[in-house]
Amino acid sequence: MPLGLVAFVGAPNVGKSTIFNRIVGSRTSIVEDTPGVTRDRLYGTGEWLTRKFRVVDTGGVEIKNAPFQTEIRAQVQIAIDEADVIVFVVDGKTGLTGDDEEVAQMLYRSSKPVLLAVNKIDNVERLGDAAEFYALGLGDPHAVSGAHGIGIGDLLDEIVALLPEEKEETYEGQITFSFIGRPNVGKSSLTNSLLGQSRVIVNSLAGTTRDSIDTPFQVNDDHFVAIDTAGLVKRGKIYEAIDKYAALRALRAIDRSDVAVLVIDASTGIIDQDRHVVGYALEAKKGIVLVVNKWDLAQKGQTQESFTEEIKSRFKFVDFARIIYVSAKTGRDVDEILPAIKQAYESAQRRIPTSILNQIILDAQNMNPTPEFNHGRLKIFYSNQVAVNPPTFVMFCNDPKFAHFSYTRYLENRLRDSFDFTGTPLHIIYRQRK
Repeated sequence: MPLGLVAFVGAPNVGKSTIFNRIVGSRTSIVEDTPGVTRDRLYGTGEWLTRKFRVVDTGGVEIKNAPFQTEIRAQVQIAIDEADVIVFVVDGKTGLTGDDEEVAQMLYRSSKPVLLAVNKIDNVERLGDAAEFYALGLGDPHAVSGAHGIGIGDLLDEIVALLPEEKEETYEGQITFSFIGRPNVGKSSLTNSLLGQSRVIVNSLAGTTRDSIDTPFQVNDDHFVAIDTAGLVKRGKIYEAIDKYAALRALRAIDRSDVAVLVIDASTGIIDQDRHVVGYALEAKKGIVLVVNKWDLAQKGQTQESFTEEIKSRFKFVDFARIIYVSAKTGRDVDEILPAIKQAYESAQRRIPTSILNQIILDAQNMNPTPEFNHGRLKIFYSNQVAVNPPTFVMFCNDPKFAHFSYTRYLENRLRDSFDFTGTPLHIIYRQRK
């Protein structure tokens, strides 16, 4: 199901990115004590009181004609329009500024719930500084310190209370998939080719599809739902407002999908943007299929073998995904896409019996003993699969901090050698045995 969206807006250097990073639990957003460092939105996922939600960081809005202000304002407006809850961050040390009032004007025009967070209130002596912001007319100020975590829990309580009620998945028992990729790679054409009818508009102009279109259909005994999404555009390159909407809508389509199908344009080759796009699906732990479209227009001398090698080199983090070469225009091998989607879906649902799982992990440790890491060696005593979609395994061990990334990757490969997990990521968690 689509996750609720929380947008952080405000003037430059008020601490939006610091609060954002604390909520998503990582330093995803660039934090630097220089106004205007965050020029584009960054996305993350937060969780509080068992409720997950998407978080979007935005650039700082200024009155003066600073660099990138036109683009920043466009992006902030999109974040406001798409958000379910808006957190307006102001600087308690600096006090109320004209830039704050400028942002408030943008928020007055929205009908979205707004929480006013007065940041940099680092001790009780500064609590009185928050009162000045009542003048903005946006309700009670919430005194917080992003740097020290003060008041963040109370702010999250308010955020979760304002998020819309979660809706149950409407496509139970059906395999839901979305075509993702940059604009004009042929996502809509592939949808049409699969369905055998012009259900969605196909146009050679990049960005024709502006919203997501759900199409349920049946092939033999298998029920599918195709979600045709607008193209994801690399952040910071295209500032047309409507494309910014498309990115958020595509993210929500990925949330609702069982399998994300990344469409790559064979005529232009692989670019970094393709890696950014599939990264959204990988972060959401979705099944993944790689489809190389327009193979009839591939560069002269290009072979599937050489293109596959390039994909494996550039997409090392999704080497579990099946690669299919097609042409939506001619219909070549398009009929291979649905079986690959079904395979990825079934892989994501696969369970390993506990006894067999423990034997695989024991054999893996005997064949390749764990390396020393963080002044110790990992010892896995037993393991258990705790979830599917994606398959999630808990390794009960002596100390999780001894687990090196490379050994986790090794265990994942041993699991894949033993069972067919084509098309799905695996999730390995370490827990200390009590």
